[in-house]
Amino acid sequence: NHPMKPHRLCMTHHLILAYGLHSKMEVYRPHKAYPIEMAQFHSPDYVEFLQRINPENQNLFPNEMARYNLGEDCPVFEDLFEFCQLYAGGTIDAARRLNNKLCDIAINWAGGLHHAKKCDASGFCYINDLVLGILELLKHHPRVLYIDIDVHHGDGVEEAFYFTDRVMTVSFHKFGDKFFPGTGDVKEIGEREGKFYAINVPLKDG
Repeated sequence: NHPMKPHRLCMTHHLILAYGLHSKMEVYRPHKAYPIEMAQFHSPDYVEFLQRINPENQNLFPNEMARYNLGEDCPVFEDLFEFCQLYAGGTIDAARRLNNKLCDIAINWAGGLHHAKKCDASGFCYINDLVLGILELLKHHPRVLYIDIDVHHGDGVEEAFYFTDRVMTVSFHKFGDKFFPGTGDVKEIGEREGKFYAINVPLKDG
């Protein structure tokens, strides 16, 4: 019953094929992100746990499941870590192609899992590919502008760069009535060097 079903990606893929858009693009198979790449943002113990956990053994780790926020919103499923490796690898590869001027626009249809935090999963986001992509871009560029148009606040990305002026995060999202994740007030503007580098546009229904 989970809303984030793989067929959503299949539908996107089939729409691209049906419109013939693939003939206007270069299509690449992403590398599987290595644990050491994920640990550029995420804590190594969290990455290591994602490698170990599966539907058969999850009952053996109740404390870790709670600590890393795995369960209802972020279920453990077969090949979870490979799923993380593929979508994270796609975003990292996209950033590298941009850095090396091999393309002007790079798209990862499976990416954008913006709720994942340094040490825990959130909102069906396990590894924050966006933060990893931005860190890759920062190797070649002094500043990055991140624009998030998901209905939910891009809390994981904002939190990762809340204290720096090298990344400006801009999020347009539904806000209020305890809507997930509950953050993204217009008053959240960043702190220390990052003050005024977090911009939130909270919107009501409609």
